[in-house]
This record gives sequence, structure tokens and C-alpha cells, in this order.
Amino acid sequence: MAQFDVHRNLGASKSTVPYVVVVQSGQFDRYRRRVVVPLKLNKSLPPDLFKTSSRLNPSFTIERQSVVLHVLDISSVPTHELGAWVATLEDSGIEISDALDELFTRSWK
Repeated sequence: MAQFDVHRNLGASKSTVPYVVVVQSGQFDRYRRRVVVPLKLNKSLPPDLFKTSSRLNPSFTIERQSVVLHVLDISSVPTHELGAWVATLEDSGIEISDALDELFTRSWK
């Protein structure tokens, strides 16, 4: 389970959130939980929901499905509750890190 790995969501919301992406640093791999961000189906979102900040909610294609990083629903889950590995978003790590930066460190006036 590496940082930016995408796993199937096994939870009740899997019909609209089929995947989660691990955002936790590999420094904490010995811990039995992972910090994840949901990847929500783009078609399940209101069309104007994320127009104000694509930096906060970048889009990706996983298994031919358009998904949106939903950073406001970040959570920690036990490793045994993560589904199968599907893909990696390592090449998009900067976009994901930028979204987290936007969430945690940006000042709004």
C-alpha cells in the first residue's frame, strides 16, 4: 500500500465512491491504518459543485470511469478494510498534494 495507490472502496458508498486513494506518507507504513481520500464518480456530482476550485478537486480516470478527488471527505481506515489495489496515481502526486495543500494551508479572505 504505497502513497497514491488506488483501492476499491468496500464501504456502503461504493456505488458513488468506487475508489479511495492512499495519501499517507510511506513513513507510516508500519501503522495499521491508512489516510485515504475518496474518488467520487464525476457523474454523481452536481455539475457546478467543484467549478470554484479544480485545484481542490482534480479529476482522474480509473478503469475508464471519471472520478473526482473529494478531499473534504478525507478519512483514516484500517488497512484490512481497503479493497483490492486498482491503480496508482503516483504520476499525479503533485495534483493530489496540491489539493491537500489547498485544504489545509491556504488562507481565504
